[in-house]
Amino acid sequence: MVKMTPDDLRKSYIDFMKGIGASQVPSSSLLPENDPSTLFTGSGMQPMVPYLLGEKHPIGNEIANIQKCLRTVDIDEVGDTSHLTFFEMIGRWEFEANENNYKKKQIDAIWNWHIIELGIDPGRLYISAFIGSDDLNIQKDTEAIQIWSEKFKSVGIEPIIEDDPYQYGASRGGKIFLYDEKENWWSRAGSPLDMPVGEPGGPDSEMFYDLEPGGDSLDHPASVSERFLEIGNNVFMCYKKEDTGFVKMQNPNIDYGGGLERVATALNGDKDIYNTAFFLNPKKKLMELSGKQYTDDLKSFRIILDHVRAATFLINDGAEPANSDAGYITRRLLRRAIRAGKKIGIQGSFVGELSEVYIDEATAYEDLIGNKKKVIEIVNKEENLFYRTLQQGEIEIQKHLKNKGKVTGADAFYFYETYGFPLELTEEFLTENGYSVEGKASYIEAAKKHAEKSRTASAGKFKGGLAEHSTETTALHTVSHLLLAGLREVLGDHVHQQGSNITSERLRFDFNHDEKLTPEQIAEVEKYVNDAILSKAVTYISEMPKIEAKESNVEGNFWDKYPDIVKVYTIKDNEGKVWSREVCGGPHVEDTTNLGKFSIKKEQSSAAGVRRIKGVINKYFQNAEQ
Repeated sequence: MVKMTPDDLRKSYIDFMKGIGASQVPSSSLLPENDPSTLFTGSGMQPMVPYLLGEKHPIGNEIANIQKCLRTVDIDEVGDTSHLTFFEMIGRWEFEANENNYKKKQIDAIWNWHIIELGIDPGRLYISAFIGSDDLNIQKDTEAIQIWSEKFKSVGIEPIIEDDPYQYGASRGGKIFLYDEKENWWSRAGSPLDMPVGEPGGPDSEMFYDLEPGGDSLDHPASVSERFLEIGNNVFMCYKKEDTGFVKMQNPNIDYGGGLERVATALNGDKDIYNTAFFLNPKKKLMELSGKQYTDDLKSFRIILDHVRAATFLINDGAEPANSDAGYITRRLLRRAIRAGKKIGIQGSFVGELSEVYIDEATAYEDLIGNKKKVIEIVNKEENLFYRTLQQGEIEIQKHLKNKGKVTGADAFYFYETYGFPLELTEEFLTENGYSVEGKASYIEAAKKHAEKSRTASAGKFKGGLAEHSTETTALHTVSHLLLAGLREVLGDHVHQQGSNITSERLRFDFNHDEKLTPEQIAEVEKYVNDAILSKAVTYISEMPKIEAKESNVEGNFWDKYPDIVKVYTIKDNEGKVWSREVCGGPHVEDTTNLGKFSIKKEQSSAAGVRRIKGVINKYFQNAEQ
């Protein structure tokens, strides 16, 4: 196997996929636009939602990318050999593929890159496939099984098929393991039984690397062990659910997703993902800062390495530390890292220095390199704030003890939620003063309730997830375009979008501007939006080269992240007035006829130089005006 740097690995994948006809699209932001179902982009296919549902992609039917992803559902699991919150997902999609050869084309591509291009040992590669379901009248995926079998035979490996992995594990020499729909079926709704009528889905085929050759013979790809590491998943979206059952789609889709760091782990031949080149120099820096060796405290080192990396990318994409939403996760990551730093003996500030190492190595992300100074300033500010928080937390606990005489689990979680004071520090402080946390179960219960509010995509499996767009969120998305146009009309062309979050009840829109809006300015912006709505303007969609769009003054604020061909949404009335013209991926209403009256409910500061508007629409507006 070839030893490769992260940049080598990225280049190898993209060059290979381009060589077989795929077009590259850049990574989207970690903060998904117009998707209220999740805080973060948790898979490479999230930005591909419209195209998997039938919309035409502007640059073609075969797409490849490397997507920044963040998954926080297992944040407390970070510290073992494989868990990461931030990772890079390699992807390949084929929309409306040829049903006669799409599986072979996908398996050929992914086999050739891993085995021939990278030199991964095929003897340590294991495959899962769908066993079929008589109850659902869905056939075994014999086509994928046969293609994988031929691949193994081509390198002199007997492709033994194991159809009862839970009973026999790998003890019978299996290379291709068959599982039911609980393991090897993908749809955005989950299992086939949960899929609504009209929903697409299909069998998937996962790829695993054996990290412990000759290990426990009863282990298998779906067992709970560290032996088999999933490095990628091929989803064959070839069925649609109808009233009468499942029918084959004439033009299926391919959705492949793999973990770049996990591929590096396989190349490294070491089960510890933190021993890959992605963490080599940051680990050296951390050992220098702490005076400790990595092996002295594996868990603390891993928490710091992962969390600082994740927070660095989050801040660059706009999730500055805060007490809610995405910013809350950034704050939590940094504070867990700082706490872990104390455990390995680091005195004083260190996070900014470690973040700088990650930024200097992020040559594939030019925007992060360009924002280096700003990101490090934010990291340092948060670290200093947390040290002050720790002091404040101790004062508050002392006050509480004086008044109540004890600290319950619920109290401890209150200290954590309100002051950012971790349970470990609360326990440590209480022990030093002759107390302990009483009734820890109430802490766990409070933490579970809070976790539900911050839950994002599930970790581990590369299953992806399609977001659902409601009528309300689509309407508010269109209104957000009109809002931006109104802000630029009233405040000036310096205004650009800095972030947005849309639910079925309201929109939240961040934009750059140094001053608080006056009541008169707010009224003018509202009037602009509502005049556009009353004009019964129509939404027009066009595709054009990115350069042409930029030169035509089409509004956009992420030009370096857009593909070469962009989709432009123009909102124009019958008299020819253009109310909004902006690069976007949709979705939008067809016209403004049924939009409601827009009202700005709050305007406030979001960050230095960034303002935030929260707004709603009243659906009875049109009838009242008419």
